[in-house]
Amino acid sequence: MKRVVQSFLGAVAFLTRLPVPRRLQDLPENFAGSTVFFPVVGLLVSGGAVLIHRLLSWFVPKDVMIVALLVFLVAITGGLHEDALADAADGFGGGWNKDQILTLMRDSRVGSFGAVAIVLSLLARFVLLGEIPPQRLDGYLVAGQVACRWTAVPLAYFLSPARDQSGQGARLAGRITAASLIMGTLLASIILGVALRTNGLWVGLATIVVSVATGAYYRHRIGGVTGDCLGATIQLTEVAVYFTGVVLQ
Repeated sequence: MKRVVQSFLGAVAFLTRLPVPRRLQDLPENFAGSTVFFPVVGLLVSGGAVLIHRLLSWFVPKDVMIVALLVFLVAITGGLHEDALADAADGFGGGWNKDQILTLMRDSRVGSFGAVAIVLSLLARFVLLGEIPPQRLDGYLVAGQVACRWTAVPLAYFLSPARDQSGQGARLAGRITAASLIMGTLLASIILGVALRTNGLWVGLATIVVSVATGAYYRHRIGGVTGDCLGATIQLTEVAVYFTGVVLQ
């Protein structure tokens, strides 16, 4: 039980800015096992988003409420996934070969590709969330946060690290066990089913499509994944889930 709790808290510390005891924030020997709880962390994050939706919907217009939602989602992760998306956009957009791409990803400055990617991501989520009917929004908030974080598990299982022994990708890629992949997938599937019922199947399909497409692209361009790649897929999947919700309404 203690090991399970440590793995869960390790996942929380990695994916969010929620307070976790310092001694549990870095567990290199167990960290890959924490990925099984990535969907559960998504559920935890979505709980705050759902609460904001239900509280603010009584007092402010929907657009204002969605802005508050986006601020919360960025704040609770410290902009982790937005930063990853920007780095990946700069790398793949400006680099011609693997070395150039990885170098650009490591650059702390945000380039034009990265800035555009962040703006488009926020804009897409704002518009799509605004188009989902209020009575279905809670379900898609849950699904979006859970499904997007699940994508890191299969990507890290099937792909090797693009950088040898360095970066967040090297902590996960090639280290995920089949048991973690199966359990993480089962947890995500159950949550999607409860949140969206039959529509969860379409959201799951969209999630798989984004995972396969981005994974194939990363493998083709850099021979594996980095932490920025995982974060970029998380962002793209969240957008894809909300887009699916708009199509299915």
